[in-house]
Amino acid sequence: MTDEMPDLNDPRLFVDRETGLLDFFRRVLEEAQDPTNPLLERVRFLAIVSSDLGEFFMVRVAGLKQQIEAGVAEYSLTGLTPAQQLEAVRARAQELMHATRACLRELLPQLEAAGIRILDYASLSPEQRAEADRYFEQIVFPVLTPLAVDPGRPFPHISNMSLNLALVIRDASGTERFARVKLPATLPRFLELRSARGPDGEGARAVLLLEQLVSANVGSLFPGMQVIQSHPFRVTRDAEMSIQELEAEDLLETIEKGVRLRRFGRVVRLTVDTAMPVSIRDILTENLEVDPPDVYTMEPPLGMSDLDQLHGLERPELKYAPFVPALPSGLEDGESDIFSAIRRQDILLHHPYDTFDPVVDFLDAAARDPAVLAIKQTLYRVGQNSPVVKALLEAVRRGKQVAVLVELKARFDEESNIEWARALESEGVHVVYGLLGLKTHSKIALVIRQESDRIRRYVHLSTGNYNAVTAHQYTDLGLFTCDDAIGADASDIFNYLTGYSDKRTYQRFLVAPINLRSGLDALIRREMAQSRAGGEGAIIIKCNALVDKAMIQLLYEASRAGVRIELLVRGICCLRPGVPGVSDNIRVRSIVGRFLEHSRVFWFRNGGSEEMYLGSADLMGRNLDRRVEILFPVLDPRLVRQVKTEVLDTCLEDTAKARIMQGDGAYLRARAPAGKTTLDCQAELIKRRQTASTRT
Repeated sequence: MTDEMPDLNDPRLFVDRETGLLDFFRRVLEEAQDPTNPLLERVRFLAIVSSDLGEFFMVRVAGLKQQIEAGVAEYSLTGLTPAQQLEAVRARAQELMHATRACLRELLPQLEAAGIRILDYASLSPEQRAEADRYFEQIVFPVLTPLAVDPGRPFPHISNMSLNLALVIRDASGTERFARVKLPATLPRFLELRSARGPDGEGARAVLLLEQLVSANVGSLFPGMQVIQSHPFRVTRDAEMSIQELEAEDLLETIEKGVRLRRFGRVVRLTVDTAMPVSIRDILTENLEVDPPDVYTMEPPLGMSDLDQLHGLERPELKYAPFVPALPSGLEDGESDIFSAIRRQDILLHHPYDTFDPVVDFLDAAARDPAVLAIKQTLYRVGQNSPVVKALLEAVRRGKQVAVLVELKARFDEESNIEWARALESEGVHVVYGLLGLKTHSKIALVIRQESDRIRRYVHLSTGNYNAVTAHQYTDLGLFTCDDAIGADASDIFNYLTGYSDKRTYQRFLVAPINLRSGLDALIRREMAQSRAGGEGAIIIKCNALVDKAMIQLLYEASRAGVRIELLVRGICCLRPGVPGVSDNIRVRSIVGRFLEHSRVFWFRNGGSEEMYLGSADLMGRNLDRRVEILFPVLDPRLVRQVKTEVLDTCLEDTAKARIMQGDGAYLRARAPAGKTTLDCQAELIKRRQTASTRT
């Protein structure tokens, strides 16, 4: 530590948020480029990068453009204006989009060698062409709608993220006209040609892109005309909804309207293929009112997020080996009464290594148990065909009091959540939609049960959503407990969410926007005091993003005080580690692998009496100040040690999927020490669970 206090507002001490997010996408792309990953998993990583980029333009780029139009002069952490940020992200995003195409070019020969061929229509055999054309005539043609552009028919609306063909049509008089055909999103992007298989139905797989099939047959939509040009293009629109809650009499109706309007937002990206002539591009840019820098010329295919369809092919040898999630410790004896198990001890779940079934079982048992009086729960992203919602509906049918907060403002899940909210309300569930001006992001379920002469509260808390699908894809931590103080806090939280409450203190929880920021501040400063007193201050934080300026500055102060800080930040990290005199004692790692690292863990050495919180909050201003978030303590020392060794230590030891952040913001792959075997933390945890299951 140097004696002179540095200026912690110096923009050079921070990494730009937007470019930091694009750097995270680059790390995902590295997984597609990694030959040690199974081939179809590499294809899936490419699809993920493309999907993430789409959302980046819909939200982050759109937000920058809104700031510029509004004349916002606010500087970023790195001292850039919105216009300067936009210029930087355009260049980096374009580079990333070109890199995804280069990666696909590398993968295509490997896919073909593995028996998966992405064919051009021109290269189809007569049998394959007959099959493809028959599919077009029977399935595709009836769905297509040709839209001409002339004085009587204005340029059509191009919906968000849709894939389209821009056509030039020549009539019998030689006059050329522009037309557009939208490719139906209701049909698969890749048509699997069964005529490419062997006589037993097995063997090679050949697929054809829908746009090639439509382009080859599009003339049938314009009888008597000649299609002389056909080029795909794709539009990305501003999807960042502005919700005027203070003026909204009905939030549900307001959100519904916002979802409908999202498809009409201004264009923030137009993607065209390299073969499109300037004349057609000019028609599109003029009519779509696109700024020239927002036009991106790419090698086909456009919309590479649809590559995920290839991952659905039945080729298990080209994917990650499947594994069976285990039952968590405390439930592995198969005890049928989950409430008895929770009374015996707190139970920790680590998804996806532990099965999500106990969460559903907990709610199912609560729905059917005559002793259960009420169930209260928050729902953020539950997905389709949710077993969690089915359990809640069963509970209300059996006469339980059921109250659910459905967060309608969960971005890109609004429509699904609206449907669930209506389904729950129609069955008599008490449904609320959140607090004015705040998004409810906390994950909590409370079951109130009559036991002899007392009421006992059982609580499930989690770092992840009540979503049975993502529980197999994201790493998250959950906790079952019937601790009285946690139960009391849970009741207070639901009173805050469903009624009126100005409660400012909680026995166990740190709650945003009430005391979570101040609580973390106090925990970090306690480690600083330990270090200054000659002790060993140490902090480990695992989260998805570290953006909040005040938190970054506090961690800089803690580093200067001698506190050893390990940060596991999957995505954006605006803190610069290893800066002399500022962050010498801070290390930052990002892990990108088979599963999305999603759990949030806050560990404090506390003079040897370790203290740990789990929760839903990242270190971002929105999580700390503009959302309802919960950090909950792990009270059982046995479980504290389990999370410390199984989650934190294993992640910190990863030398296969970890990237170490440098002081300049760049990331370098971790390397195993000489003589040591490379460790993939996620593969290691799968192996440990399988070994433990075999022993039991």
